[in-house]
Amino acid sequence: MLIPRLATEDDIPSLLNLMKLAIDRLQSDFLSTEQIIASHAIMGLDTQLIADRTYFVLEQSGVIAGCGGWSHRATLYGGDHSTSLREPGLLDPATDPARIRAMYTNPEFKRRGVGRRVLSVCECAARAEGFIRAELMATLAGAALYKTCGYEVIDTVSDDRGGTPVPLVRMRKAL
Repeated sequence: MLIPRLATEDDIPSLLNLMKLAIDRLQSDFLSTEQIIASHAIMGLDTQLIADRTYFVLEQSGVIAGCGGWSHRATLYGGDHSTSLREPGLLDPATDPARIRAMYTNPEFKRRGVGRRVLSVCECAARAEGFIRAELMATLAGAALYKTCGYEVIDTVSDDRGGTPVPLVRMRKAL
């Protein structure tokens, strides 16, 4: 059974490992080797989400099967090392969409509903805080899941901060 819980600082080493594995293994059908390497520079853990208590892990028998969060801050994507993307300002639930952030599935648990479950937990938490819309920046590997879950494409972008352009898809959904 997949059990959701809030992530803690003690989870950080496991989360970093899971994210590296997910980027390396789950992006390989969508990105070149160079783009996967570049993805590590623009993706990853934003520990502000853990501090804000808006980041979740999904466990099965003590193993982290997936993780993801939502945010009431303006930052749309990127990890702690992506300082040029930091927008710490608070969003207004009445006018701004919540941000769905840093969604990763342990490659050993792919195709088992992990991403859908983490997404649902995040959307419910954002809705409980008064948000009526959610927005995210999807990888090509994740875009199909989000589309199936009701997200619509707003824009496609290419992030070249890692040295090689990485395609991303900005998506939004009414909650």
